[in-house]
Amino acid sequence: MTDAHVVRRIDNFIGGAFVPPASITWLADANPATGDHILDIPRSDARDVDAAVSAGQRALTGPWAGWSTDERANLLDAIARRIEDRADDLVRLESEDTGKPVSTARRVDIARAVANFRFFAGAVRHQSSDAHAMPDALNYTLRKPLGVVALITPWNLPLYLLSWKVAPALAMGNAVVAKPSELTPLTANALAEIAHEVGVPDGVFNVVHGYGHEVGQALCEHPGVKAVSFTGGTSTGAVVARTAAPSFKKLSLELGGKNPTIVFADCDFESTLDGVLRASFANQGQVCLCGERVLVERSLVDRFTAELVARAAALKIGDPLDPATQFGAQISHDHRAKIEGYVALARQEGGTIAGGGKRPLLPAPLDRGAFFEPTIITGLPSTARAATEEIFGPVVTIHPFDTDDEAVAMANEVDYGLSASVWTSSLVRAHRVAEQLDAGTVWVNTWLKRDLRVPFGGVKQSGVGREGGRYSLEFFSEAKNVCIALG
Repeated sequence: MTDAHVVRRIDNFIGGAFVPPASITWLADANPATGDHILDIPRSDARDVDAAVSAGQRALTGPWAGWSTDERANLLDAIARRIEDRADDLVRLESEDTGKPVSTARRVDIARAVANFRFFAGAVRHQSSDAHAMPDALNYTLRKPLGVVALITPWNLPLYLLSWKVAPALAMGNAVVAKPSELTPLTANALAEIAHEVGVPDGVFNVVHGYGHEVGQALCEHPGVKAVSFTGGTSTGAVVARTAAPSFKKLSLELGGKNPTIVFADCDFESTLDGVLRASFANQGQVCLCGERVLVERSLVDRFTAELVARAAALKIGDPLDPATQFGAQISHDHRAKIEGYVALARQEGGTIAGGGKRPLLPAPLDRGAFFEPTIITGLPSTARAATEEIFGPVVTIHPFDTDDEAVAMANEVDYGLSASVWTSSLVRAHRVAEQLDAGTVWVNTWLKRDLRVPFGGVKQSGVGREGGRYSLEFFSEAKNVCIALG
């Protein structure tokens, strides 16, 4: 802590009240752009988890159980309006907590949180039930809430991804225990404030802060938790699955990716460059959907690489609170060290650093931040570790290919299958290649264009299950068939 910064403290939100952790111990939260200690958060444990689950169970036997679909949808709309009212405050909180530029937080994180609550308010209002007629009976399907559900979210898009889970869980009438990343607690705390302000019944929405191996583990083990929705790394997802499976909890796992960006020589060169630059370095490369493997048709690879390097070098790196900044800090010094380790590994594996590859020179206090330049590496075999293991940072590798089949084979040779993008002017090729790729989402001539109705998730080590639209509403509910004999 420096004299220039006042460190404040937040509490867990349990049963409609802010309460300190049972351990009465705290964790430090730092601003990644300056290294300043800005916040103390609860180091919670199984006792806090049990209190939150119990609060949720009580809420499910109270008035919340009788709320109609319209009442729940109206509540989601009220949360969306309050997020809009507090947008300036939330943008700053998200930027300070993550090191991302305020322009990104405003355009992406906060805007998407509003959209998530509004979307699921509309989705649940318009949800229909199935009916199946028999000659002498009628079947119809009801959807009932699961009970208390655990939502475990990561640090890269804190409010964005928390709202993506909270909105459908509440829409279907569940009680929620949210465990945000200990690195980015501020907007989860703000969402708890908003929930209280707009009248979410006590115990329906709870937030427990702390380490994953303490709070997340306790949530996955707790017998009162009926489902776990987790977004995060593949290795942690495996632990979540092993822990939750013996008690037959429903599981949704959105995990890592090593996503291919496939650029064909017949692409629109300028729009493709803009799209690939964004897919490579959005949110400082800290998006599970970023394209870390850029596969370029050989006749175009030299020209494309040179232009991509130039555009990456032109990105304005600096103070995340400056509206002109385009590229902020990594989430922590430890994460930057991991990224630097992969750049060093790429050199050992024969790669050439075509652009970036080092810490930028910035004035104080940014010189204490976890900044790293957008980095482009060439010359690596497509099977090298740096080209196949998820880095989750601003590092992409470029690999030439000669044929469509070779591009598909290279794209599919990794253990992940979250997303891919294909850049071509050939509609026939676009359809053919998209069908052959091992990915939950394939974008053609675009990246991260999201319709919230469509299924979202990955294959292979990128996850289990799908989220979005009816898929989220179905995950956070249990189907019950009613069969009526017609006499």
